[in-house]
Amino acid sequence: MPAIPLRRDYDASSLRTLACQSKDVRQSRRLLALAAVYDGLSRSEAARPGTSVQ
Repeated sequence: MPAIPLRRDYDASSLRTLACQSKDVRQSRRLLALAAVYDGLSRSEAARPGTSVQ
């Protein structure tokens, strides 16, 4: 199954900002995982709990 491409109108920084503003913990975790993908981690690495790129 081919990977779904990332949107070009977002970047890691904007996703982290949205994650900080979210009141839903699960949504924040998903946004932070996507930010890690934008930073270059594989999707499987980004999906692991506690993964962060700085």
